[in-house]
Amino acid sequence: MKMFQQLWNDENGFVVSTELVLIATVLVLGMIVGLTTLRDQVIAELADVAAAMSNSNQSYSFSGITGHSSSTSGSIFDDNLDFCDQNIDPANADPHCITIVTAEPE
Repeated sequence: MKMFQQLWNDENGFVVSTELVLIATVLVLGMIVGLTTLRDQVIAELADVAAAMSNSNQSYSFSGITGHSSSTSGSIFDDNLDFCDQNIDPANADPHCITIVTAEPE
């Protein structure tokens, strides 16, 4: 019985473990906030890259070359509009087929 009474009254290490739990809790909450912000910024940057790629014109052409005894003909490729390019709203230059989702502040 005396041993159980000594264990019950022993508080060595209690303050240290409580401080460690508090520090760990603050660190975990800070990591959650930081990783959420990082996730939102990566999504926003990837949406910007997608919008830039959809607005690029992939057309090219080069003219023919004639030398002393030979010649080559030119070539052309015209980038046709696809369904994303045809639905562009003049007020908002982003195509409708790319959805950009941003996190709303809580």
